[in-house]
Amino acid sequence: MRNFARVLKLSLRYRFTVAASVISAIAIALLWGGNIGAVYPMVEVIFEGHSPREWVDAEIAKAEQTTVRLTTTIDQLQRKKADADATAAGRIDAEIRELELRRVAEEEALAVRRRLQPFIHKYMPATPFSALMLVIAALVVGTLLKCLFLVISTILTERLCQLCTLHLRKQFYRRTLRMEIASFSETGTSELISRFTYDMDQLTHGLRTLFGNTLREPLKMVACFAGAAFICWRLLLISLLVAPVAAFVINWISKSIKRTSRRAMEDMSQIYNALSETFGAIKAVKAFTRERYERRRFHLASKQYYFKAMKIARYDALIRPANEILGISTISLAIMAGAFLILNQETHLLGMRMSHRPLTISSLLLFFGLLAGVSDPARKLSDVFSRLQRSAAAADRIYEMLDRQPGVKNPINPVSVTAQHPFIQFDKVSFSYDDKSCVLKDISLTIPFGQTLAIVGANGCGKSTLVNLIPRFCDPDQGRIQLDGVDLRDLRVRDLRSQVGMVTQEMLLFNETVADNIAYGRNEASREEIILAARKAHAHEFIVNKLEYGYDTIVGERGNRLSGGQRQRIALARAILRDPRILILDEATSQVDGESEQLINRALASFVQDRTAVIITHRLSTLDLADRILVMDAGQIADIGTHDELIGRCSLYRRLYQLDFRASA
Repeated sequence: MRNFARVLKLSLRYRFTVAASVISAIAIALLWGGNIGAVYPMVEVIFEGHSPREWVDAEIAKAEQTTVRLTTTIDQLQRKKADADATAAGRIDAEIRELELRRVAEEEALAVRRRLQPFIHKYMPATPFSALMLVIAALVVGTLLKCLFLVISTILTERLCQLCTLHLRKQFYRRTLRMEIASFSETGTSELISRFTYDMDQLTHGLRTLFGNTLREPLKMVACFAGAAFICWRLLLISLLVAPVAAFVINWISKSIKRTSRRAMEDMSQIYNALSETFGAIKAVKAFTRERYERRRFHLASKQYYFKAMKIARYDALIRPANEILGISTISLAIMAGAFLILNQETHLLGMRMSHRPLTISSLLLFFGLLAGVSDPARKLSDVFSRLQRSAAAADRIYEMLDRQPGVKNPINPVSVTAQHPFIQFDKVSFSYDDKSCVLKDISLTIPFGQTLAIVGANGCGKSTLVNLIPRFCDPDQGRIQLDGVDLRDLRVRDLRSQVGMVTQEMLLFNETVADNIAYGRNEASREEIILAARKAHAHEFIVNKLEYGYDTIVGERGNRLSGGQRQRIALARAILRDPRILILDEATSQVDGESEQLINRALASFVQDRTAVIITHRLSTLDLADRILVMDAGQIADIGTHDELIGRCSLYRRLYQLDFRASA
């Protein structure tokens, strides 16, 4: 529950809402106990055919008579004690002490009734029926007030839950965005979505339960227990002898629910994963007729969640019977003990004092009514334990992500790059994703400002990893990368990436307008600047002539309403609008047709002037843009030079050129 306690600490930020919720819950509890307390005057006074005035007068007379009788008896015992032997005198002393306690209790009750007498004679009705009407009116008003506070409490509780969840969701999103790119591959998008949605929803339910039923119902129970304790606290303790056993059973069930709930949430993540993969690759599913396989995979994931859900349901089913057994056991003990005291007019039970005055039937009935008043809150609390445990399990999973620290951090004292023409230098850089297999080995490389460097090599040789180190998507395990002589780790990440523009083969567009996608890297850009960038990327013509709403056309999820070439030119326009000093192109033309490639290369030819460009490509036409070509093999630099130099001396480059570049030319 430690992580759930952190959520509670977060809720204390909203002190007014918490305080108002607590006050509302206290008001509900007091009105709940007060409504049950209305039974006492109806039983004790009205149904006996007396008015409140007659009742208080009769109670005073009865208490006076009892006090006089007890005083007389004590005086007689004092005289008898004087003539008794030592043994008899001891017994008489004990009897006198008992009667003294009884007389003190009667005198206190007499004093209370005498204080009430003037008020009752002045304000209370003179007839039993009028008194009944007053009690019923008070009961109705009390119920209305209780319902009003219940509405207020429910609204305040929901507000508090939504505010806490909103803050936590934003905090979770912020932390996730700060993580390095490799962490998204390790965690998986579907796992993150599961924790953002299902786990967060479970946490909201837990908060709603905590500040709702968990706050209100125990206070209602406390109000009833307080009333019962006022009548006879010793009898209440006898009635609650079975409570520790029930508490132990409920605690065991609750812990089991938390364990099972955590596993159920993990299984729900698998369901999200199956949905994400199937719908994301629906063309492949249909093309290879794998619908039956995907249905089977989804069935297995759903069945696993079903088993966990049923296990939770079985534990849930045990909690309510445990509460009901506790309730009936409590009432049964109270009935047996109370009946013995009433029927025998005793003040002791099994040698233990229960009260100083014998209990009346009406007070005992009120005692039973207050104990019965505990049953409804206890019933509502029966679902609380499982909900809180599920919420605690969700909090553990959410904070497991929230507590992660990004591997790429801002320096404590960042350095600024003031040079207008900074160079990039790799100094003996090595990198691995899992600390086992080395992706880059001892890379040393200098890229002067204004130079265009093309990187070629077989798949998996580390090309993309190398360029991902430049904007610090990850940091090298060994060595360092410098920008104008400054280690990238000494720069603020935002400052570094503001100088970098990137176009990848994924063509990452958002479900926004064309203009919004182009301005994604510079949202303050004017419409004129957006159009100018589109013109430079040779995208303006198709935007204006082929899209229904021009720059205000929604491109669809991941840009699926556009062709591959159109998406890539918009992505290039985005990079052009950013006007970076360093441009990175990762297979930017690998998925476009020849016409689109020519347009993109024409745009690049002018755009790479006076800026550093790093291009990963398999296209011969793109190589024409490069000043130098870097050949990579198994994470190392095999050679570097111009096209003519590499053709003459690098066998790997000749092989790549002949196989890949000729084929794509």
